[in-house]
Amino acid sequence: MNMSASTVSADSVKEKVFNNIRLTKEDGLFLYKECDFLDLAGMAKAKKRQLSGAEVYFNVNCHINLSNVCVSRCKFCAFGRNKEDEGAYSMSPEEAFDYGSAYVETGITEFHVVSAMHPDRQFSYYVDVISRLHNAYPHIHIQGFTAVEIYYFAQISGLSVRQVLTELKNAGLGSMPGGGAEILNDDIRAGLCPNKAGSREWLDVHSSAHELGMKTNCTMLYGHVETLENRIEHMMLLRELQDQTGGFQAFIPLPFLPENTGISHITRTGSLDDLRTIAVSRLMLDNIRHIKAFWIMLTLPIAQISLDFGADDLDGTIVEERIMHAANANTEKGISKSHMVDLIKKSGYIPCERDTVYNILHRYNEGVTEEI
Repeated sequence: MNMSASTVSADSVKEKVFNNIRLTKEDGLFLYKECDFLDLAGMAKAKKRQLSGAEVYFNVNCHINLSNVCVSRCKFCAFGRNKEDEGAYSMSPEEAFDYGSAYVETGITEFHVVSAMHPDRQFSYYVDVISRLHNAYPHIHIQGFTAVEIYYFAQISGLSVRQVLTELKNAGLGSMPGGGAEILNDDIRAGLCPNKAGSREWLDVHSSAHELGMKTNCTMLYGHVETLENRIEHMMLLRELQDQTGGFQAFIPLPFLPENTGISHITRTGSLDDLRTIAVSRLMLDNIRHIKAFWIMLTLPIAQISLDFGADDLDGTIVEERIMHAANANTEKGISKSHMVDLIKKSGYIPCERDTVYNILHRYNEGVTEEI
């Protein structure tokens, strides 16, 4: 037993959790390696209840994946293609607009725009996409572009990250998703994704966005070559930045889906690891209000169970998701609002439709829709 294990116990961690005392790296490793599974669930559920009561959030959104042509070609990605590959595609600004427009009448409140690092697209293309959507539908929030995309836009345009974000914000970008974080460890990134932003660049992009008043999310891709210590260190880096800026809205742990990737020999994480990771993140990330269970990757049943392990958000109805399904995610590409509401109710929680920045639009309680 290592030195830290002798000073950490279930009682010592519980005392910290229930007295709102920040957990250490050693505490996090104890939660992963030694803590009783149901004890962990109980602590995470209590913390979720403290932060959001019986409410569980979702939004009605439309994912627009602009292209799968990418210069990065990360080993863990099943989505990216070279230009000449079968299945490669790239939407024009008009096609992206038409795709999003087709779902406006379904009641979406968010366009979720992400892409790949296309070798030929200029930065003006991305500004054009955002501008068209925003000018036509100013009431629909646009969340778009991961930090690695923003960093790439700065590289291809000669602008600073702050200038890129400012131009996109002026065009109508409202917030950023949390993708591209993978594991914030540059040794791991050098082996898996050497052709895109490193750990510090990823954090700096989010810091710049927060300084400009833009809310963002954050993620962690786990279950590939990282260690449990890497996972905890990743969470602590996010927590440190959140202490400085307060700009992260939600943390989304993403299990690695190995099929069709460059490291397909790795076995996909099991449901117990998925649930434990959600619970640990809820307890470690004391300053990030929401923990999101991304049902597209977890499956709907595990996402439901995760609500008793600290998650308070099931993401969105999505319409059609392409990136995770390139790795054969075993889920629907989108679900209806009524299905989402029913799933949350059957889990014993109050479904709350939110907008992208967590204003509650509708609360579904006792079968009655309340306008907030």
